[in-house]
Amino acid sequence: MENTALMLIDVQKGFEEPYWGTRNNPDAEEKMARLLSEWRDRGRPVIHVQHCSVVPGSPLRPDEPGCQFKDEVAPVTGEAHFRKSVNSAFIGTGLEDYLRQKGIGALVIVGLTTDHCVSTTTRMAGNLGFDVTLVSDATATFDRTGHDGVHHSADSIHDIHLASLNDEFCVVRSTDDVLSGLRD
Repeated sequence: MENTALMLIDVQKGFEEPYWGTRNNPDAEEKMARLLSEWRDRGRPVIHVQHCSVVPGSPLRPDEPGCQFKDEVAPVTGEAHFRKSVNSAFIGTGLEDYLRQKGIGALVIVGLTTDHCVSTTTRMAGNLGFDVTLVSDATATFDRTGHDGVHHSADSIHDIHLASLNDEFCVVRSTDDVLSGLRD
């Protein structure tokens, strides 16, 4: 796992706003912080991705306080930081070039939201040939109402996205499983 980077996607204060609705995995940030601490302790690469929305009224707009990273997972000096305005961390950011130049062939992905930026980035990373682990309990999403007016719970959306990604674009594992693998 020496060439494995931890990638934290859109772990920003704006996702605490009621704007988004009801969320699952309330302990996701605590799990992200555990992984981040272990990566830092081992001197392994860490990558932070920040969504800078161009949507009017979004709490994730660069001029809003919600665009800032949550304190428990904020970048420190020396950690890579990429800003994006679309769902994929690979579009318009230079992320792929950075990973290739650093010889990083594997990613452990955590963040917000499971069905949007986490899923899109995971899919692209897998398609680009990276070995991806998506951490199930260190990701989260929100309830959604479908085009047909049917309400879908955050847990259902989360589980369905993990199921569709697993063994196709990534391997889905828990925080404890990832940390255990680091210690083996």
